[in-house]
Amino acid sequence: MESVDILIIGQGPAGLSSAIYTARAGMRTLILGCAPKVAGDYEIDNYFGFTETITGKELIERGKAQAAKFGADIRCDRVLGIHQDDAGAFVAKTEDKQIKAASIILATGVSRIRPGISNLADYEGKGVSYCVSCDGFFMRGKPVMVVGEGNFAANQALELLQYTPDVKVCSQGKELSISEEFLYRLEESNIPVFEGKIATLAGDNGLEKVHLESGEQIDAQGLFVAMGQASSSDFAYSLGLVRNGQFIETDRDQRTNVPGIFAAGDCVGRFLQISVAVGEGALAGRAAISHVKERRRTLLDKEAK
Repeated sequence: MESVDILIIGQGPAGLSSAIYTARAGMRTLILGCAPKVAGDYEIDNYFGFTETITGKELIERGKAQAAKFGADIRCDRVLGIHQDDAGAFVAKTEDKQIKAASIILATGVSRIRPGISNLADYEGKGVSYCVSCDGFFMRGKPVMVVGEGNFAANQALELLQYTPDVKVCSQGKELSISEEFLYRLEESNIPVFEGKIATLAGDNGLEKVHLESGEQIDAQGLFVAMGQASSSDFAYSLGLVRNGQFIETDRDQRTNVPGIFAAGDCVGRFLQISVAVGEGALAGRAAISHVKERRRTLLDKEAK
């Protein structure tokens, strides 16, 4: 398993700003993610220090170059899930490996995609969930369905096998983007995948069935939403982070309620501007550096004893 000091999830202004500070401080820094929303061709003319208009894409490329200059490792790879091990380190699962980190900075924005089911909200907490590690236990032996079209959904479906053998994946009418490896694992695990679209949910005292637009009804007492890729909200659910709606709550140094986890940028829901994200990223980077140093001292003291 690959190990780093600080894992940053998100390659937008907040994540890259964090990386500049952590890598410059000598921390083994890995940044995961792919092109953020800000990396488009639209023009930015209210960012400090630029008398000429700059595009989002150019600004991000400059940020990547600066972070790489100090030794940050930048990769286009998607994180599917995060958990904390018994030693207090964090383990992130990507599409093809696991990475251990002493600290994690979440800078993933707020990209959660809603599945477009008319009465979804009526069943949230009554069968509809956004977190397998939180609610999978309550679905032991029950028929469940994951709604999503990519590797994030496939991974959630495979995790549900810990609790029930009756798992299905519905792409919600979207074209499948599940990799060959994950498709093979789903097939081997007898998890069917179909591209129908759920119109409504039904059940008197909780979710009992999903109704497809085709008119078909499928038994499901649990529906786990995993559209697109994993977002800050998904990580917040699984790690037990305190949230305010879809946003992660942090203190003035970007610390969350879980020691070693920091958050910056749009995912914390303050003034949604690039300049603010860059500042929050710097604060998160500084706090993560302090956490890693303190963790090292603690481990050395335990070894000395």
